[in-house]
Amino acid sequence: MFLGTNTMRHTMKFRTGFLLAAGFGLGCWLQINQAQGQEASQQPAGGNPETQVQPDQAHAMMDVGYHFANLWFAADKGNWPLASYYLDKTRTHLRWAVRIQPTRKTKAGASVDLNGILDAVDNSLLADIDKAIQNKDINGFKTAYRRTMDGCYACHTAAEKPFLHVQVPETPGGTIINFNLPEEASARNAQANDAGRGKLFFQQNCALCHATTVGPRNAVMAGQGPSLVGVLGRKAGTSPNFGYTKALVQSGFVWDAATLDRFLANPVAAVPGTSMPMPVPSEDNRRNVIAYLSTLKAPAAAPETAQTAPAPAPQAAGTNSSDWFHAAPGVQHRIIVADLPPPFVTASAGNPPEVVGKPAEATLAVPPHFAVKPFASGLSGPRLLRVAPNGDIFIAETGQNRIRVMRAADGAEGPSENDIFAEGLDRPFGVAFYPAGKDPQWIYVANNNSVVRVPYRNGDLKARGEAQVIVAKLTDSTGGHTTRDVTFSKDGKRMFISVGSGSNIAEDMNKKDPDAIRAWEAQRGRGATWDAESNRANILITDPEGHEPLHPFARGIRNPVTIVVNEQTGDLWTSVNERDGLGDNLVPDYITRVKEGGFYGWPWYYMGDHEDPRHSDERPDLAGHVVVPDVPLQSHSASLEMAFYTAHSGAAAFPSEYRGDVFAAFHGSWNRSTRTGYKVVRVHVKNGVPTGEYEDFLTGFVVDAHNVWGRPVGVAVAHDGALLVTDDGNGTLWRISYTGK
Repeated sequence: MFLGTNTMRHTMKFRTGFLLAAGFGLGCWLQINQAQGQEASQQPAGGNPETQVQPDQAHAMMDVGYHFANLWFAADKGNWPLASYYLDKTRTHLRWAVRIQPTRKTKAGASVDLNGILDAVDNSLLADIDKAIQNKDINGFKTAYRRTMDGCYACHTAAEKPFLHVQVPETPGGTIINFNLPEEASARNAQANDAGRGKLFFQQNCALCHATTVGPRNAVMAGQGPSLVGVLGRKAGTSPNFGYTKALVQSGFVWDAATLDRFLANPVAAVPGTSMPMPVPSEDNRRNVIAYLSTLKAPAAAPETAQTAPAPAPQAAGTNSSDWFHAAPGVQHRIIVADLPPPFVTASAGNPPEVVGKPAEATLAVPPHFAVKPFASGLSGPRLLRVAPNGDIFIAETGQNRIRVMRAADGAEGPSENDIFAEGLDRPFGVAFYPAGKDPQWIYVANNNSVVRVPYRNGDLKARGEAQVIVAKLTDSTGGHTTRDVTFSKDGKRMFISVGSGSNIAEDMNKKDPDAIRAWEAQRGRGATWDAESNRANILITDPEGHEPLHPFARGIRNPVTIVVNEQTGDLWTSVNERDGLGDNLVPDYITRVKEGGFYGWPWYYMGDHEDPRHSDERPDLAGHVVVPDVPLQSHSASLEMAFYTAHSGAAAFPSEYRGDVFAAFHGSWNRSTRTGYKVVRVHVKNGVPTGEYEDFLTGFVVDAHNVWGRPVGVAVAHDGALLVTDDGNGTLWRISYTGK
């Protein structure tokens, strides 16, 4: 079933299926007059933008661009009521923008009458669009739309405030207008091969995986993808500190502009077998990115094969209990913060796994008296899972933009029902039932950049009604970490939303002077980041209706993948992926209770007052103010979903000593020379307080130093007390039961 859209507190309502049947997510769409929405930040809820105190004209025009871009997608998918809505919004905000400053002076001193231009645009170009919408004429619409873009571009050029994006929009939820670059950009606005625009695109879409700078003493830094410093002219598959696929190494490619363009357009077609997952369909974006990559020159003093500077010898192989070949149920771990190594003791490794099919001889290991069996297979990238009060199992298949639901009797070894609950979402991850208790009325879903909710009653296997947008927009940027989770306070009055960073260490965030930082933090709190990282690496908070302005509950948490409230104590907990690039045993991931108002260090510090050398001396004012998390985990484990074990009874219930402990899924490392993770661990908790220790519980997914056959993501407690685990490596849901034998 496709979810429709019910704006409720807004101004429009559409039949079930209209919006998401159009093929894109709710959160990218409805920026409609909410307290936390972009427009509402500029006007009271329900107000007319033409009668309110106005912002500057550039910000008003950003709203015009937002609505005009979404107008294209609504019409392109045949959603004519929504297209009419966005046309009305475009017109309203265009009038609003012109009223702010009806006349503009060019550099030459000429006056540009924007009211006259507005009348011409509204009465001819936009009127033609309106006529096409009324007639449901898609060809007429597209012709009028493109003609309008040409006219508006001419207007903006005359006003010396040109578009930076003049092509038809490529993705919903964006804007076709951007005033962030200097005015000198107007001279090259319509040109491709623009390194400045390429850098912006790269920062939003590529920077999390690929390094664009070198480390200390010109060391090559790898990420989840190889370093791109000096990539032009380099032979494919030769940059150090990264594990390339055999296909790319044997491709024979040398990266010149033409070869990069062909590869980026369709990596899998260019090099069958490559692990590069993300094509760049737009020719302009490719040309701009390649122009930017051409500026990333390898330092003359350091050949591209340079390794890290001489450093103390790394830990002897096999002595770290977190190395993959030591993993076994019951193996204990405790990371002592005082014993952390200094940065760069080992090189930053690029060691991503090759996911293979389950070998015939492979078995999973659990503690004595437990059994693990596949519960369901053939799933498509199953990620986070949550269990409804009636026992139904909800699984986010994020890559397919949908939520799956399964039903099974207590003690069953497989589902009796397996269906799609909702689809057409926008990279959904977090799922929460509200209110707490046996009879929830809503299912909340955390999309990539929004939170929506669906009417729900126990037993629903299909969404029973239209979706409602609760938070229309979480952040201004959506690249980097894409998982979002949602949960509620014990009293049900607060809604928490986790949002990861857009990058590894905010490499491209501009520097601010101390006065500017103080002014920024006075409004946003200690450690608040800015630019593309604004409202990122935070746990945000509002109320369940989304009325309270969205603001940080805690900051400096690089990627809080999941958030959970301890139903006994009311404490908010989170499972966090920390930063990469500092060596095999830095920086520890962690699981922790979250302190309201707390700052957890990212990007300047980690684990208390350990300063990240890549931000050396930037923020001495933050020293002494960084919260040390409760349970540091082996660095690069990639801890994803966590869940409290809460079952008191059931056919598969664990012994009572497990009750109140935490289980967490470790997705596994890529930035460590010896693999770690790829398992489920048990975190010890006593009277609601973590002891700092954890132990292996489910192991066996690693085949050897190069290959794995499973990657745990989600954990949840089933109605009968079993522990459920999703594995997105091979699309399986596992069930762990206590046999008592």
